[in-house]
Amino acid sequence: MQHRIIIVGFMGCGKTTVARALSVLLKCDMLDLDKIISEQENKTVPELIQERGESGFRRAESFALKAVLQRKAAQIVALGGGAWTVERNRDLIKEEKGLVIFLDAPFDICWRRIAEQETARPLALDRSSAHRLYRERYSTYKLANLTVTVSADQSADELAVEILGAMKRRRFVLD
Repeated sequence: MQHRIIIVGFMGCGKTTVARALSVLLKCDMLDLDKIISEQENKTVPELIQERGESGFRRAESFALKAVLQRKAAQIVALGGGAWTVERNRDLIKEEKGLVIFLDAPFDICWRRIAEQETARPLALDRSSAHRLYRERYSTYKLANLTVTVSADQSADELAVEILGAMKRRRFVLD
């Protein structure tokens, strides 16, 4: 596969789940950047944000992203919800010729998934602040190479098939 596939979108849109389903279809490795950061730091993302603030977490995130891209550790990388909003991260991905796919889920779907989780998200403590963040980030997500609309009734496997079809139609190199 020539392109590294980078999955972006708001919290709760399904980045990790869809990346996993896509990796099965393409028979390649995937990783979740938030999981890598948590393992390296031995803390959860919410703990890191609470400890270091968002800017401190973003520095750790950029460091981890650069390492992952340079090591070519996986063909598919699911970013955290805010990683794509950092210009330095977008530049790193562009340098590595990453194919960026935006999972465009309506806010209501994202919020329902966020609210269902046991772990609180420090950047989305309530619906109002989460919705404001969603609106702030949306135009940056749209900078992705490919946008795939997420609906409530679609499974991750169905979205992966849709992504694969869109990549073929747009003639992104798959092997």
